[in-house]
Amino acid sequence: MPTVLVESNLPGLELVHRGKVRDVYALSAQELLIVASDRLSAFDVVLPDPIPGKGEMLCQISNFWFARTSQLIANHLTGRSVASALPAGVDAALYERRSVITKRLRVLPVEAIARGYLIGSGWKDYQATGAVCGIRLPAGLRQAERLPQPIFTPSTKAAVGAHDQNVGFDEVVALIGGELAEQVRAATLAIYDFAAAHAAGRGILIADTKFEFGLDAEGRLHVVDEMLTPDSSRFWPADEYRVGSSPPSYDKQFVRDYLETLDWNKSAPGPHVPPAIIAATAAKYAEALRRLADIQLD
Repeated sequence: MPTVLVESNLPGLELVHRGKVRDVYALSAQELLIVASDRLSAFDVVLPDPIPGKGEMLCQISNFWFARTSQLIANHLTGRSVASALPAGVDAALYERRSVITKRLRVLPVEAIARGYLIGSGWKDYQATGAVCGIRLPAGLRQAERLPQPIFTPSTKAAVGAHDQNVGFDEVVALIGGELAEQVRAATLAIYDFAAAHAAGRGILIADTKFEFGLDAEGRLHVVDEMLTPDSSRFWPADEYRVGSSPPSYDKQFVRDYLETLDWNKSAPGPHVPPAIIAATAAKYAEALRRLADIQLD
């Protein structure tokens, strides 16, 4: 059975950050313990109802992708056992499948987004301007249409309760410098291309996905946080994909679609989510994990 964890509690460890989903603890000057909770955020608001087992599934699918892409780019994992870092008396079974020990890196202030299909905020931007994040696209594209080639469409990193803002590449250059911005763009698109090819072989289209990056003391780029999860990506079943409408998904778009039916202004506090939506969302996460990574959590 999946464990349920809304908020971690690790006495004796310094809580560095409690994000929308992840709780981050300092282990030393060189290492962090990152715990993926079962909290669910949508439209940058943490909702009051958790998705049981979600943190375990997010952690396991991220670990799968970190291992598969290590030849493309370094990642933040140390490989050290989570159990070895937990305080005495803490139930290791609650944390082992939802936690990782990572290098302590300087995280860049950019959400690195790759888009292969025209959907979400990209579709809205295109309808209004004919471009996405300043990248001009061919006229006449339809909702959910595959782009001529994947594009890099970064955004700012919002605090909990605030909304990310799409920005152009020039604004990324202003934030982190030209050379590093080029590295981030190249890494984002390389990982997306690799993952999209793997997923396509499993009958899943990756419409878009979001990465975060950090630098070590030597300035080497690492991919950090989560990677190609249902929280950070849109996964579509290839056999149900149709141009012109928003396809069904294996990710939290299912919850977003439900929330769009409500009279809610997308500001905190978020509304409660019915049990049926919670159960269906958990099932979609589990199916994505099984199909993409051949992992099934008992």
